[in-house]
Amino acid sequence: MSYPTQSAQPVREPFPSLMNAGGRTLGEEEIEGVTRVIRSGMLNAVWGTEVRALEEEMARLHGVRYAVAVSSGTAALHVAVAAVAPDPGDEIITSPISDFGTVGPILAQNAVPVFADVDPLTGNLDPDRVAELIGPRTRAILPVHLFGAPAAMTRLRAVADRYGIAVIEDCAQAWLARYPDGRLVGTGGAIGCFSLQQWKHITCGDGGLAITDSAELARRMRLFSDKGWPRDTGRHHVSFGLNYRMSELCGAVARAQLAKLPGVLAARRAAAARLLAAVGELPGVHLARDVEAHAWWLLPLVLRPPLDSAAFARALVRAGIPARAGYLDEPLHCAPALTGAPVYGESRYPLTSGYGPGLCPVAEELVANGLVVIDWNERYTDRHVDAIAAAIVDAHRETS
Repeated sequence: MSYPTQSAQPVREPFPSLMNAGGRTLGEEEIEGVTRVIRSGMLNAVWGTEVRALEEEMARLHGVRYAVAVSSGTAALHVAVAAVAPDPGDEIITSPISDFGTVGPILAQNAVPVFADVDPLTGNLDPDRVAELIGPRTRAILPVHLFGAPAAMTRLRAVADRYGIAVIEDCAQAWLARYPDGRLVGTGGAIGCFSLQQWKHITCGDGGLAITDSAELARRMRLFSDKGWPRDTGRHHVSFGLNYRMSELCGAVARAQLAKLPGVLAARRAAAARLLAAVGELPGVHLARDVEAHAWWLLPLVLRPPLDSAAFARALVRAGIPARAGYLDEPLHCAPALTGAPVYGESRYPLTSGYGPGLCPVAEELVANGLVVIDWNERYTDRHVDAIAAAIVDAHRETS
């Protein structure tokens, strides 16, 4: 198979986007599911069948015993953090490069987010830096499989096991990504958490799923998501909880989407393989190469000096490519929400001092100068992929 080597021209064919129908796999199956729920008259999952079926299908797909469906990916992380039961002031080590939905659940349980620095090529947690931060109040490690690349779970799990703490995996960007041993992400820790938000591989608008092999953790998550109400023993509340229930409408859409997930990943991986072959090796540009392990939520490029992410991204945008530098405006440990804003009322509790620049220098350099992300989509045609590849080559030539 041959690939184009000519300079990129501005793309005239619009790129499919997860923000509209052209970049989504929504169709008749989802419409049929919603219609089925409406005609049943039961939109609430407590007495319905769709969400229960979704949980069974999710657990079966991942080869685990339990799945708990909730109202968002953030809610999935919150029920997971609640299930591992940190005391107020306990610490959970996590990544500085992620959505705030990774950190919010930690704060919501009055626990303290502790940020470990990252691998300079993947942006995922560096297990050595995690090990350095373990202390007497460490309750869990919460790695993020960033952009769809599996974190170093074998090493992270070894650190966790050494100290008897839990691992909660944030798999929001990594549906069907695989560890080196072939297992699906989300199955290597105590709990794996997934998102069904609009921007993810599959969607029901907003929704989340948490998976586990532990009956006790599953019970705690289910109780926390339903106001501590067991439902099978009467109208009483046995523990503190919130209402994070998923509706039957979302459950029906999510079931149809889950069935399409293997096809979504196959298309994204085929497009990634084509692009990698076309781009080849560019000095100073790191691209993920394990096509079948990666979930390709975004296409990340990690640049080394003298290449600059802002200039590189501008060159891609001029060619019509949906690209941006940095992913975040600043790493999470530098976000105003953690460096100065109150958490509850006017109080900063449970936060302590120490957030801000200098805490995670590798993550800070990636966000400031080293990282470019390109939107990726299962509906990209060969023309889209070839245009991106040519634009990357041209941007490299222009900014070197």
